[in-house]
Amino acid sequence: MNVIRPPFTLETTTVKVQLAEDAWNSRDPQRVSLAYSVDSEWRNRDRFLRGREQIREFLSGKWERELDYRLTKSLWSFSDNRIAVRFQYEYHDAQGQWFRAYGNELWEFDDDGLMRRREASINDVTISEPERKFHWPAPGPRPAEDAGISEIK
Repeated sequence: MNVIRPPFTLETTTVKVQLAEDAWNSRDPQRVSLAYSVDSEWRNRDRFLRGREQIREFLSGKWERELDYRLTKSLWSFSDNRIAVRFQYEYHDAQGQWFRAYGNELWEFDDDGLMRRREASINDVTISEPERKFHWPAPGPRPAEDAGISEIK
């Protein structure tokens, strides 16, 4: 596997963001966790996690509750070893209620290209099924023809 290491360029950052989106859309906690250092620190909403095992446990529970999850990420900014993204994702709960989550993430990477810190701020909005924007087959990557985040609605 070709690991993208800092310092980042626009090209490598764009690839890294797409790889992260694809991994999260797989809804595979093991696959996703491998992008993080063994002692990675997370803040996800009001949860604070440390290490891959806690990340895997968190993601397993997340995708048990957040059904038909589909995510899109967009590069906001980057520097030598940091990346900022905005994202949107949609899911429904066990009762069939749909939600769209809006958020921003700040990522910091170690010298090996593994994420050692993730800060995520996320807000959920209740939506109706006709308001959904993300319709590709899940789990799986967002198709190239889907523009991703086009506006903040």
